[in-house]
Amino acid sequence: MRLLHIADLHIGKRVCEFSMLGDQRHVLAQVVALLREREVDALLVAGDLYDKAQPSSEAVALVDWFLSEVEATGVPAVVIPGNHDSAERVAYAGTLLARQGIHVAPVYDGSIEPVELEDVWGPVRIWPVPFLRPATVRHFFPDEEIATYTDAMRVALEACGACGEGAGACRNVAVVHQFVTAGGVEPERSDSEVSVGGLDNVDAGVLSTFDYVALGHVHRPQRVGRPAVRYAGSILKYSFSEARDTKSATLVELGAPGEEPAVELVPLEPLHDLRSIRGPLAELVAPEVVGAADSDDYLHVVLTDEGPAIDAMARLRALYPNVMGVEYDNARTRAAGLQAGEAAPEDGEALPLELFGEFFERQNGRPLSEAQEGTVIDELERAGVR
Repeated sequence: MRLLHIADLHIGKRVCEFSMLGDQRHVLAQVVALLREREVDALLVAGDLYDKAQPSSEAVALVDWFLSEVEATGVPAVVIPGNHDSAERVAYAGTLLARQGIHVAPVYDGSIEPVELEDVWGPVRIWPVPFLRPATVRHFFPDEEIATYTDAMRVALEACGACGEGAGACRNVAVVHQFVTAGGVEPERSDSEVSVGGLDNVDAGVLSTFDYVALGHVHRPQRVGRPAVRYAGSILKYSFSEARDTKSATLVELGAPGEEPAVELVPLEPLHDLRSIRGPLAELVAPEVVGAADSDDYLHVVLTDEGPAIDAMARLRALYPNVMGVEYDNARTRAAGLQAGEAAPEDGEALPLELFGEFFERQNGRPLSEAQEGTVIDELERAGVR
């Protein structure tokens, strides 16, 4: 059985105030083409369909177009909400969509129902696990000890029979949107995941009975521990820390029961690449430099001129229309302690959790405890704040 695994679409996202909708449609069309060209048996979408819990009408229209195109291929899809999504909005019309082969995870109610498929080796159960918080799972299982995100995942999976005794009777695939770590080792992150990690980690050990785990939440494609637990990564570069990354869809071949699945990363070609260029202004606007790559790419420009360049942005955008930002790296900025290209949120401001922590400490004379920080993370994610 062939599964195509994607995640972190973030439809409606803006990067440095540039809308990504056209770029997202371009890449999603490639995903639809792969379903046909690679004879895929099921599409797995591991969360964060949207960039916001209340997406724009244009973002909703694009997701509607994408799912309609998937349905037209005849390939079933299993879709879960992520922490950026409203689970209620994503699940809208889920029963109707399921009749068309688009299986959207319902709002979590203490149970998880698998999507049943079959190939020459027998049944395959695909478990759509929506983004889970300890408080959410604790509500349905008040007698269980649920202190961490790992506890919440373990209880939720055991309650529906997705792991534990008898789980190996057929092949099982989990579609999960969480921050998964293996033995305390965290996956590699990028600046576009500013609120990922910390107390919200789920240990990969609770997913050990699954033949493949299709992860979403982290934007770089990578394995977590064993090869069959993988992040697909985001479909586009959403920060300049990802400029050297190659975005891809993960093609998974499930073999006979007990066999390790084969994994292939199929590159996704962006409409506009996102990259950085560096040098003095006069050099960057020279015809030979402008013509060396696609001038319509999204650009982060680092100017090395020692003095401020007059009308730098206007001159750059006359040749590179999609310049997203300009900064200087010279003796003056280095003396001020500013390093060009430092990892930071795109707007250069402190993260919401950091801001709240500073406010709390000023008001109370002590920092947040681990339990308090976990509560703040839960509430920020519930509000769709990164």
